[in-house]
Amino acid sequence: MAEYIHAVGGRKNAVARIFLKEGTGKIFVNGIPYENYFGKIYPEVYVNLPFEITKTEGKFDVKANICGGGKSAQMQALVHGIAKALVQHNPSFRSSLKAAGLLSRDPRKKERKKYGQPGRRKKYQYSKR
Repeated sequence: MAEYIHAVGGRKNAVARIFLKEGTGKIFVNGIPYENYFGKIYPEVYVNLPFEITKTEGKFDVKANICGGGKSAQMQALVHGIAKALVQHNPSFRSSLKAAGLLSRDPRKKERKKYGQPGRRKKYQYSKR
């Protein structure tokens, strides 16, 4: 398998375009190793979760282009995209990845600000007199 498998993952406003290829387990995000891109704040276990569930650790190289959102949303978009790419590679992985909740995109987004209020839920203080 010399060609890349392409998938798109998302979370909030972050979009991750994933290119999966058989290799040695390297993961690059925007041309940088993912450990350097995300830093020490986010655990490496979460990125490798789709590979651990499907027992394919170290068998695929990942190139990801991620834009939008914050680092946490980008991390979750990366995992979502990797899981979708693995299902394209081998459809038998679908049941185990779906059971782990990695194939469903998290639909929660930021709530909009409402007019007449300082924020989305905050209200101006009520003045009786």
